[in-house]
Amino acid sequence: MESIDTIVVGAGVSGLAAARLLTRAGRRVVVLEARDRIGGRTHTDRSGGHVTDRGASWIHGIDDSPVAEAARAFGMPMVEFTVGGYQPAGRPLAYFDENGARLSAEGVEQYAADIRALNAALVDVIADSAPDATYADVVDRALAAQDWDAARAARVREYNDRRAQEQYGVAMTGLGAHGLDDDTVNGDEVVFPRGYDELAQNFAEGVDVRLSHVVSAVRWSPDGVTVETDHGSFAAANVVVTVPVGVLQSGDLAIEPELPETHRRALGLLRMNAFEKVVLRFPERFWDAEVYGIRQLGAEGEWWHSWYDLGRIHDEPALLTFAAGPAAVATREWADEEIVASTLAQLRRLYGNDVPEPESAVVTRWQDDPFSRGSYAYMLPGSVGSDHDDLAVPVGGVLHLAGEATWGDDPATVPGAMLSGHRAAENVLGREVPLSALWS
Repeated sequence: MESIDTIVVGAGVSGLAAARLLTRAGRRVVVLEARDRIGGRTHTDRSGGHVTDRGASWIHGIDDSPVAEAARAFGMPMVEFTVGGYQPAGRPLAYFDENGARLSAEGVEQYAADIRALNAALVDVIADSAPDATYADVVDRALAAQDWDAARAARVREYNDRRAQEQYGVAMTGLGAHGLDDDTVNGDEVVFPRGYDELAQNFAEGVDVRLSHVVSAVRWSPDGVTVETDHGSFAAANVVVTVPVGVLQSGDLAIEPELPETHRRALGLLRMNAFEKVVLRFPERFWDAEVYGIRQLGAEGEWWHSWYDLGRIHDEPALLTFAAGPAAVATREWADEEIVASTLAQLRRLYGNDVPEPESAVVTRWQDDPFSRGSYAYMLPGSVGSDHDDLAVPVGGVLHLAGEATWGDDPATVPGAMLSGHRAAENVLGREVPLSALWS
């Protein structure tokens, strides 16, 4: 049995951040990764001469972003693409109404103003909400206080439902009232034209990563830990477990003894979402050249309501849309060709039957990935932001959990994952470590 100082389970951004800091502090560290690649849910596909981020894409606001700082230090180019936060305005968007007609500039302005007004009202409504309230409950309560006609209110309600789906991969009836508390964008949003996985690649330099090592059990005591894999056992003084919530809940990875009640309660209030990407590359552009994206209002947009112009990242006629929440669940068993045909039908409703067939398509399948079981975690009714951080409290002085779902200030993001790995490394070392040690 190989013995080291610290075992890190998972070579995503959180695991690699923790391992890099611990390695640089002189600890003997081994990272055990089930997949045959690093990066976890930052996964860049470079097939066919294209660069497609199948997982994370955006930094949602670069002001004071630790990932932006790391990217600059590593020389990773970034491109402004401020639409990933599902804002109603701020960058040009082509809006189509319930009948498929282009919304006027005045109509868009009124729509955005209504959304901002409701967001302001939601602050107090959410603060006063019942512990088991859903996001739909608080939206409906805030809407009831507005002096709007039914159609105007319905549009804003629809916006908030689609915002919940696109930000957290769940309808607002299934999301906790506090589920979007963290959904803020500070500064421009950016993406990575060379691929987000460059961050993981940089973090992995100098780190001992063992690929294709599937961990089945973590056994801990105050004296240390033993980790069982399909390549044998590893012993260490401590372990950092960074697998997604879906894996922790699946039973595929046993933690013995079981986590304390506080951890189990917090874990029980989180779920992995249903959220998939669909990238369509066309022979030519058929949409407006100046827009960042396309939005469709009304029932026709129940599944496919937003498309984003990837030509702003790479010089190619390509659109990105999401199967989010109910759409991802409903189409889970569909073939890629069926999913592509379904979203094309909506584009042709807006732009006419001359919309061509795409030359290629990418459809992700995070729900069916056994090492993630979804894209990222969301909060069930009854959960609050601090539940995320409860998961990260060290157990027995030897067991540490990290990952996007354990960072309360900015969960479900790469910055949250990175910062959780930094926190885990500090907890293992028992001292503060500058975050900049990741890249300096």
